[in-house]
Amino acid sequence: MGRKRKHPLIEKLEIIDIAAEGKAIGKYNNQVVFVPWLAPGDVADVQVVRKKKKFMEARVEKIHEHSSLRQHPFCKHFTICGGCKWQHLPYGHQLKFKQKQVVDNLTRIGKVELKNISKIKPSLKEKYYRNKLEFTFSATRWLTDDEVEKKEDITDRNALGFHVPGRFDRVLDIEKCYLQDDLSNQIRLAVREFAIKEEFSFYHQRANEGLLRNLIIRNSNLGEWMVIMVFGEERPNDIESFMYYIKDLFPQITSLQYVVNTKVNDTIGDLDIVLFDGREYILEEMEGLQFKIGAKSFFQTNSDQALELYKIARNFAQLNKTDLVYDLYTGTGTIANFVAKQCKQVIGVEYVEPAIVDARINAENNGNDNTLFFAGDMKDVLDDDFIALHGKPNVLITDPPRAGMHPDVVKTILRAEPDRIVYVSCNPATQARDLELLSEKYEVTAVQPVDMFPHTHHVENVVRLDKK
Repeated sequence: MGRKRKHPLIEKLEIIDIAAEGKAIGKYNNQVVFVPWLAPGDVADVQVVRKKKKFMEARVEKIHEHSSLRQHPFCKHFTICGGCKWQHLPYGHQLKFKQKQVVDNLTRIGKVELKNISKIKPSLKEKYYRNKLEFTFSATRWLTDDEVEKKEDITDRNALGFHVPGRFDRVLDIEKCYLQDDLSNQIRLAVREFAIKEEFSFYHQRANEGLLRNLIIRNSNLGEWMVIMVFGEERPNDIESFMYYIKDLFPQITSLQYVVNTKVNDTIGDLDIVLFDGREYILEEMEGLQFKIGAKSFFQTNSDQALELYKIARNFAQLNKTDLVYDLYTGTGTIANFVAKQCKQVIGVEYVEPAIVDARINAENNGNDNTLFFAGDMKDVLDDDFIALHGKPNVLITDPPRAGMHPDVVKTILRAEPDRIVYVSCNPATQARDLELLSEKYEVTAVQPVDMFPHTHHVENVVRLDKK
């Protein structure tokens, strides 16, 4: 048997564009080459790591010429941490690439004739814009290139940070993160220092053992903070000691909670969360409306930009006081409560039961007595019987997860025939797929991209559809 042929090293590959997934694009022997961390105009040697019939994926080996577009990344963890992959691109150029991504997806996948697309709405903040971060404890931290080259014995392998892309068992120890208000950095660093001082065990991802597993930090634009410690072992005395340390050091924390997770996976949605101090939720405010955010609640992770997103959705809906509105994938009822005072009634549907509980509480707290919320799988809840019982909507607002809407949901919407549909999406590709299905009876009349996540390739997009 012959040796397996190695993938080629491509010398002096010129980068010509940015792909929808955020990677840079070059061409080699009439094949597309995807490379992370580069910018159009860069010329680099790249090592192919994956080769397919129509494309190749590669990593950077050496940059010969730097693009005039490049700027110096602000974070020392750039190219190792999985976040903020576009730090080397000026924000204005990031926006152009995101706008292009929306246009390409809607025209290529959705076959949409774009008659009215607005310029992407930039984020009000380029840094410190997130209201939620989840950090991972690890007993096997990722070693830097310098540490590997020195070949010295490393005694400190503990980390509290983010997973290295593609490695569930390797965590990069984060010194400073620019995504959340700096109190988040202070809490994380203090927790790490205390854990090491007291010799509490960091979680080992392969062995599935260790006391300290995850740290979740949430905050709101009202200055409220929630900290959730996730422990990997049931050790009451150590847990109590750890929680008192956080409570005493950071009195700013509004809600201090913990959960014990001994499962193999990191999800805590099916676990009981214990309130240690404060209240069980924090409050977020938008246009005078207040929203409760619990430990398991979903809320847009860029609060300032979420307000802009919801304003656009409300404007596209063009509501009047006689309208019945359906809000699909309502989450904690944020959009439903945001538009409730402009219409006759809002009916929200969401898969997660605790989110629906929050939605009802949010409606009551904001004096919206014209809302109804239902929990269940969207394709099972939203059927012809449901619509016959509650009435055909005049306006339908949908904000599905990245996978988009189930085909059965699209079929039900087509049968319901609302006058207008407002489709909010975090994935223009699946949105475009659904738009093509809806084109049987609807045409796209307005498009507004919104940047929620600076320095990443992710983009939100709001589309208005009117019945033909």
